[in-house]
Amino acid sequence: MSFTVEFVSPEALLYSGQATQVVCRTRGGGDIAFLTGHEPFIGSLQPCEVRVTEESGEVQRFAVRGGFVSVAGATTTVLSDAAIAAGDIDVSAAASARDAAAAAVSADADDRFAKEDLQWAEILLSVSGASTVA
Repeated sequence: MSFTVEFVSPEALLYSGQATQVVCRTRGGGDIAFLTGHEPFIGSLQPCEVRVTEESGEVQRFAVRGGFVSVAGATTTVLSDAAIAAGDIDVSAAASARDAAAAAVSADADDRFAKEDLQWAEILLSVSGASTVA
Protein backbone atom coordinates (compact mmCIF):
# COMPACT_ATOMS: atom_id res chain seq x y z
CA MET A 1 0.00 0.00 0.00
CA SER A 2 1.18 3.49 -0.77
CA PHE A 3 0.48 7.05 0.29
CA THR A 4 0.82 10.49 -1.28
CA VAL A 5 4.05 12.46 -0.81
CA GLU A 6 4.43 16.13 -1.65
CA PHE A 7 7.42 18.47 -1.43
CA VAL A 8 6.20 22.06 -1.24
CA SER A 9 8.17 25.31 -1.31
CA PRO A 10 6.88 28.88 -1.44
CA GLU A 11 7.58 28.92 -5.18
CA ALA A 12 6.37 25.54 -6.39
CA LEU A 13 5.41 21.95 -5.86
CA LEU A 14 8.81 20.22 -6.17
CA TYR A 15 7.50 16.66 -6.12
CA SER A 16 4.24 14.81 -5.87
CA GLY A 17 3.85 11.05 -6.08
CA GLN A 18 2.90 7.78 -4.46
CA ALA A 19 5.37 6.19 -2.04
CA THR A 20 5.74 3.28 0.30
CA GLN A 21 8.24 5.01 2.60
CA VAL A 22 9.71 8.44 3.39
CA VAL A 23 12.83 8.81 5.54
CA CYS A 24 14.05 12.13 6.92
CA ARG A 25 15.76 13.60 10.00
CA THR A 26 13.86 15.67 12.53
CA ARG A 27 15.34 18.10 15.03
CA GLY A 28 15.81 16.40 18.36
CA GLY A 29 14.28 13.17 17.09
CA GLY A 30 16.80 11.70 14.70
CA ASP A 31 15.89 9.74 11.58
CA ILE A 32 12.25 8.82 11.16
CA ALA A 33 10.56 6.65 8.55
CA PHE A 34 6.96 7.14 7.51
CA LEU A 35 5.00 4.19 6.14
CA THR A 36 1.38 3.78 5.08
CA GLY A 37 -0.94 4.36 8.03
CA HIS A 38 1.53 6.40 10.10
CA GLU A 39 -0.04 8.29 12.97
CA PRO A 40 -0.54 12.05 12.44
CA PHE A 41 2.79 13.82 12.91
CA ILE A 42 4.37 17.27 12.61
CA GLY A 43 8.11 17.73 13.02
CA SER A 44 10.83 20.26 12.32
CA LEU A 45 13.45 19.05 9.84
CA GLN A 46 17.19 19.35 10.21
CA PRO A 47 19.18 19.98 7.05
CA CYS A 48 19.23 16.46 5.66
CA GLU A 49 18.64 14.04 2.85
CA VAL A 50 15.03 12.96 2.42
CA ARG A 51 14.51 9.63 0.68
CA VAL A 52 11.21 8.74 -0.94
CA THR A 53 10.73 5.10 -1.92
CA GLU A 54 8.20 5.02 -4.72
CA GLU A 55 5.76 2.17 -5.39
CA SER A 56 8.12 0.88 -8.10
CA GLY A 57 10.92 0.58 -5.55
CA GLU A 58 12.84 3.48 -7.08
CA VAL A 59 14.24 5.87 -4.47
CA GLN A 60 14.00 9.61 -5.06
CA ARG A 61 16.55 11.64 -3.09
CA PHE A 62 16.22 15.27 -2.04
CA ALA A 63 18.43 17.71 -0.16
CA VAL A 64 16.41 19.76 2.33
CA ARG A 65 17.93 22.71 4.20
CA GLY A 66 15.27 22.57 6.89
CA GLY A 67 11.53 23.00 7.16
CA PHE A 68 8.75 20.76 8.38
CA VAL A 69 7.30 17.33 7.73
CA SER A 70 3.64 16.62 8.27
CA VAL A 71 1.66 13.39 8.13
CA ALA A 72 -2.11 13.72 7.89
CA GLY A 73 -4.24 10.84 6.73
CA ALA A 74 -2.72 9.29 3.63
CA THR A 75 -0.48 12.27 2.82
CA THR A 76 3.06 13.10 3.92
CA THR A 77 4.06 16.69 3.14
CA VAL A 78 7.56 18.18 3.31
CA LEU A 79 7.51 21.98 3.55
CA SER A 80 10.82 23.71 2.90
CA ASP A 81 12.03 26.95 1.41
CA ALA A 82 15.25 25.21 0.28
CA ALA A 83 14.83 21.73 -1.16
CA ILE A 84 16.30 20.27 -4.33
CA ALA A 85 16.04 16.91 -6.08
CA ALA A 86 19.30 14.95 -6.42
CA GLY A 87 19.28 15.22 -10.21
CA ASP A 88 18.90 19.01 -10.09
CA ILE A 89 21.95 19.68 -7.90
CA ASP A 90 24.73 21.67 -9.56
CA VAL A 91 27.71 19.65 -8.29
CA SER A 92 30.29 22.24 -9.35
CA ALA A 93 28.44 25.06 -7.57
CA ALA A 94 27.98 22.91 -4.45
CA ALA A 95 31.70 22.05 -4.41
CA SER A 96 32.61 25.74 -4.74
CA ALA A 97 30.18 26.62 -1.94
CA ARG A 98 31.68 23.89 0.23
CA ASP A 99 35.20 25.20 -0.35
CA ALA A 100 34.19 28.81 0.40
CA ALA A 101 32.33 27.80 3.56
CA ALA A 102 35.25 25.61 4.72
CA ALA A 103 37.60 28.57 4.25
CA ALA A 104 35.23 30.79 6.25
CA VAL A 105 35.04 28.22 9.06
CA SER A 106 38.85 27.95 9.02
CA ALA A 107 39.10 31.72 9.39
CA ASP A 108 36.52 31.86 12.18
CA ALA A 109 35.57 28.60 13.89
CA ASP A 110 32.70 30.39 15.68
CA ASP A 111 30.99 31.57 12.47
CA ARG A 112 27.62 29.85 12.81
CA PHE A 113 26.48 30.88 9.33
CA ALA A 114 29.60 29.51 7.66
CA LYS A 115 29.12 26.23 9.54
CA GLU A 116 25.51 26.02 8.33
CA ASP A 117 26.61 26.82 4.76
CA LEU A 118 29.29 24.12 4.96
CA GLN A 119 26.79 21.56 6.24
CA TRP A 120 24.34 22.45 3.43
CA ALA A 121 27.01 22.17 0.73
CA GLU A 122 28.09 18.78 2.10
CA ILE A 123 24.47 17.56 2.08
CA LEU A 124 24.08 18.73 -1.53
CA LEU A 125 27.21 16.86 -2.56
CA SER A 126 26.22 13.73 -0.67
CA VAL A 127 22.69 13.66 -2.11
CA SER A 128 24.05 14.27 -5.62
CA GLY A 129 26.36 11.27 -5.21
CA ALA A 130 29.42 13.48 -5.69
CA SER A 131 30.57 13.96 -2.09
CA THR A 132 34.16 13.24 -3.06
CA VAL A 133 34.36 16.11 -5.59
CA ALA A 134 37.61 17.97 -4.93
